[in-house]
Amino acid sequence: MKMSLKQRVIFTIFLLILARLGVFIPIPGIDHDAFYASSRTNQFINFLNIFSGGGFSTIGIFALGIVPYINSSIIIQILVKINPYLDKLQQEEGESGRQQINQITRFLAFIWAVIQSISVAFWIRPYVFDWNIYFVLDTVIGLTVGSLFVMWISEIITENGIGNGTSLLIFFNVISNLPKNTINQFIFDYHFNFKFLLKVVFLIILFVFMLILAIIMQEAMKKIKIVSAKQLNDIGSNSNFGLNTYIPLKLYQGGVMPIIFASAITAIPAYLVRSFNNDIVNKLIILFLPQGPFYLPVYGILILFFSYLYASLIFNPSDIAKNLRKTGSSIVGVRSGPDTIVYLKTILNRLTFLGSILLFTIAIMPSIMVFFDLDVIKTVSPTSILILVGVAIQTTKQVQTYIMSNQYDEMSNKPIK
Repeated sequence: MKMSLKQRVIFTIFLLILARLGVFIPIPGIDHDAFYASSRTNQFINFLNIFSGGGFSTIGIFALGIVPYINSSIIIQILVKINPYLDKLQQEEGESGRQQINQITRFLAFIWAVIQSISVAFWIRPYVFDWNIYFVLDTVIGLTVGSLFVMWISEIITENGIGNGTSLLIFFNVISNLPKNTINQFIFDYHFNFKFLLKVVFLIILFVFMLILAIIMQEAMKKIKIVSAKQLNDIGSNSNFGLNTYIPLKLYQGGVMPIIFASAITAIPAYLVRSFNNDIVNKLIILFLPQGPFYLPVYGILILFFSYLYASLIFNPSDIAKNLRKTGSSIVGVRSGPDTIVYLKTILNRLTFLGSILLFTIAIMPSIMVFFDLDVIKTVSPTSILILVGVAIQTTKQVQTYIMSNQYDEMSNKPIK
């Protein structure tokens, strides 16, 4: 029986709430109060909490959440581009090949969940009342099963709900991890005066500006017009003929992955500074902390590096040129073959550079606002904004497609009078 849009929405919300409840079912044997107090100041844990909805601070059975599945998906995505067998499965085997790749991704997610569960079991050792091999086994089994259950929920949402299950789970976790206490303190602890009013107005303008940049990065594209041999004949016989066929090349291919990798690497010095007792080493590490002079340059270079790396994995100009040649098409004003590859690489590099600048602008906005005494914006992660905007746009398009599909089915099943 085909589910209606209303039923799909209700079903999706139910599963999202179910996935969220598991975060608050604690693993027994841990001093959760002491652990939570310690993890609040850990920058790396706060970064992981974006994707787990605070799970790494609570250590519930769903603490790992969808993170192992995301990690395995990224690894498989990279391997598909460099492994001929996996590339053949995806390109030539059709639905059967994609199912095999999905099965490999699930198996890799299981391995990742076991590895991360073991790491968590040893990481929380100082906060465990009675740490032994049985506690490690219980923790590993609990966290691994919880992660696999969340992965199953994401696939059920994708199949029977609205939108992409993995994206919606991340979206839900990001919203639940927003700094409510900081925002409430900003609103209620400030005395209302003209200076406060200017801060609020400036904060709203800044937030809207960040949203606009995020939407531009998600939606902007360059249309590379292509023409086939048949269209060339039509153009010769009709001077008013227009070219409506094009390759949509997004402004930014990497999505949120470059900023995620860059943020993860720049969070490492904050962890290292607590691990070394050498004053000279600590002084060097402090230079790369958020308040240090090298933080923003290194952050920008990392974003640029990962942007180009991810763009090269996502978009392959050689494959595009090969497909154009097979269909007897070519880019307008560009010769087929090597010239097409060079042209596409040039366009891709320019778009990636421009997209990297926009991404870096969004990333450093919270840090800049600290100088204007707007610390509340610093608690809103740029990664969170990009994820929220991306998933909202993606889900809206899928809902529109579903509505249009239903309307088409109703029209095709309507009897002709």
